Amino acid sequence: MIPHISALLNSLTSGDYKSLARVISLVENEHPDAEFILSELTVHHQIPLVGITGPPGAGKSSIINALLSAYLKMHKRIGVISVDPSSPFNYGAILGDRIRLTEYFNHPNVYIRSLASRGSLGGLSDKIIEVTDVMRCFPFDLILVETVGVGQSEVEIAGLADTTIVVLVPEAGDDIQTMKAGVMEIADIFIVNKSDRDGADALVKNLRMLTASHKESETVPVLKTIAIQHIGIDDVISAINKHNATLHRHDKRAHLLLEKSLRLIQKQRLQDIDQKQMLGDIETELVSGNFNLYRWVRRYYR
Repeated sequence: MIPHISALLNSLTSGDYKSLARVISLVENEHPDAEFILSELTVHHQIPLVGITGPPGAGKSSIINALLSAYLKMHKRIGVISVDPSSPFNYGAILGDRIRLTEYFNHPNVYIRSLASRGSLGGLSDKIIEVTDVMRCFPFDLILVETVGVGQSEVEIAGLADTTIVVLVPEAGDDIQTMKAGVMEIADIFIVNKSDRDGADALVKNLRMLTASHKESETVPVLKTIAIQHIGIDDVISAINKHNATLHRHDKRAHLLLEKSLRLIQKQRLQDIDQKQMLGDIETELVSGNFNLYRWVRRYYR
């Protein structure tokens, strides 16, 4: 192993935050050493990874804030990945978590990292797989991942997290029927946040009816919270613990690793594709009038 990389990884696994930040930056920015670093990781898959998704304004950050407060009282060390919309100018994260989670940003048992979505669909960053694996080399007790909040396309989080929480608010009640084809099926836990508002009980009832029809083999918890007052958070933690305890029975981890493997292979095989050149070639072919999509893509088969 390259000496300076060896020292960096040793510091990472021993719990040094600066080393963790450094390794994540190398990986996210595709440094020449990144591939070697990733190949040398010892990933602790037993560290629970909890994905928190849902529409904008549902209170995902407030839920994370309340969870951090509760876990820190238990003396847990928590990692948070907040996937933010990208800046249209430099594709960097807008750093919304720095505003929302300022109370914990310098806490010795919390590490918060922003990742830019960089146009990636699904509410996640294109480096999320690698970054979560780096985080799982660090001695965290739990890792929370907050997605951008873009709607149905956020089903991608289900392929990453051990436990997926979908956060909704009473005003989402009218949209449940349109959501059920996407976000509805991925939830391991539903949270109806801001449950002091009108319509909360009706939404809880509808969610329980819909989840009963979609997941007949298991009961999906539907929990009420008022996150800004930390109400209902203990129930959320109990539901997370219960779900994590049953993961071995559902054999979900192998499916998660298969999903990660396929995405990494796909990314590697697309690395040498020049999309701008492809676009120009397609435009030229279209002008000739002889373009056939299936003959065209055959040249890129391996």
